Amino acid sequence: MQTGIYRRGFMLVLSSPSGAGKTTISRKLLERDGNLNLSISKTTRPKRPGEVDGVDYQFVDKEEFNLSINRQEFLEYAKVFDHYYGTPEAPVLEALGQGRDILFDIDWQGTQQLTQKARYDLISVFILPPSMQELERRLLARAQDSVETVDFRMSKAADEMSHWAEYDYIIVNNAVEESVAAVQSIINAERLHRKRQEGLHEYVKSLREGN
Repeated sequence: MQTGIYRRGFMLVLSSPSGAGKTTISRKLLERDGNLNLSISKTTRPKRPGEVDGVDYQFVDKEEFNLSINRQEFLEYAKVFDHYYGTPEAPVLEALGQGRDILFDIDWQGTQQLTQKARYDLISVFILPPSMQELERRLLARAQDSVETVDFRMSKAADEMSHWAEYDYIIVNNAVEESVAAVQSIINAERLHRKRQEGLHEYVKSLREGN
């Protein structure tokens, strides 16, 4: 039955210290939720093994990234571990208008910029590790970085975690499946939120009039 109620999409941000699990959680959510789409960021960092240009990121050089900044094409951008990351604005706004939800795998700097630009459309979740020892173990186990890089990421983790209070929801990632289920519960609840139901006022009015 057509009700005349339409839902605007939202931006879902997952942030965490490097290695705490946000990328793994993000991938599982995208596999299981057909209305959740990944925001494809531009980045100046090199591709990691298994990553695909245009699927995981748009890999660009610094000159092209700076051109995008000058054209004001980003919803947010930040420098993280000597590389730049930015979210193109146009495809995100188009998706939200079509009722699709967009997932962002970004850090606290990017989240602050999104909060300033689009707080009404934003839901933010911060992922914490069970302990610093477990965080270090996960960084070493993924074998993507040198020992020196792992040490540097660990040194930055405490500062990153200090921004937890800026987020709407907090999840301690003890077990991936439990964390995925928790984020999915947040998504389901936010999709039913009154403020996201466009046309609801007219629909209720018609019900009260006996239609």
